[in-house]
Amino acid sequence: MLVMSHGLGRNRLVIHPSAVVSPDAEIGNNVHIGPFSVVGPNVSLGDDCVLHSHVVLEGPATFGKANEFFPYACIGGKTQDLKYDGEPTYLEVGDHNVFRENTTVHRSTVAETPTRIGSHNLFLCYAHVAHDCQLGNHIILSNSVGLAGHIVVEDYAIISGFAAAHQFCRIGQHAIVGGLSKVVQDVPPFMIVDGNPAATRGVNAIGLQRRSFDEEDMKALKTAYKKLFLKKDSSLSQGLSSLKAMHEGDNAMVKLLIEFIEKSQRGITR
Repeated sequence: MLVMSHGLGRNRLVIHPSAVVSPDAEIGNNVHIGPFSVVGPNVSLGDDCVLHSHVVLEGPATFGKANEFFPYACIGGKTQDLKYDGEPTYLEVGDHNVFRENTTVHRSTVAETPTRIGSHNLFLCYAHVAHDCQLGNHIILSNSVGLAGHIVVEDYAIISGFAAAHQFCRIGQHAIVGGLSKVVQDVPPFMIVDGNPAATRGVNAIGLQRRSFDEEDMKALKTAYKKLFLKKDSSLSQGLSSLKAMHEGDNAMVKLLIEFIEKSQRGITR
């Protein structure tokens, strides 16, 4: 493969002759830009990023270091929101993210709040992150997951294949959403949510064990699940009051769960 190579050693930049890189783009050290890829103006690409063939990066967008983009990923494109009126909008991406084939991520609809993606996230084939979403770290979006606009996804959440989430929903930390699920309300942290429409099915025990949650936290979260999601004869507010009065309500993880629920604007998946 013919390449245009600039610099030596650690500062080497490799650009395939068929790639199109705007003179207004900022390219870091040790970046590899593969065949037929396009890096547009106002794109800042950090050190050690790799673009395989046919990648499109549009701006204004900032990418941190060591991000990897597979063929036909289109990242930083214009929002699909029909209310968008052409004002400057942005995308901010952290470090060590992987965008697999045909992944799409769109810029925000307003200049004040960029679409944001943290670090160490994995986006599998055909995953879509719409305008104004706010994603944390260590998240997995499986094949063909669709996130509508203004969605918040917290750290270590996993969203399984073909699941879709409604605008303005929040998906809590360490939660897992089952495949083909229809998410229309907030997904509580530490829980398993599955179905169409989605329902909270239990504590994400295997995921929490893999992340070294201790037995005390696991036991407290299981008690919280029973109080909040299995008591069909009581409201969610009654469940919260009862949980707060218990010893388990003092657990740090349970406090995070309670705080997440109390801040909900769309309601909680029960």
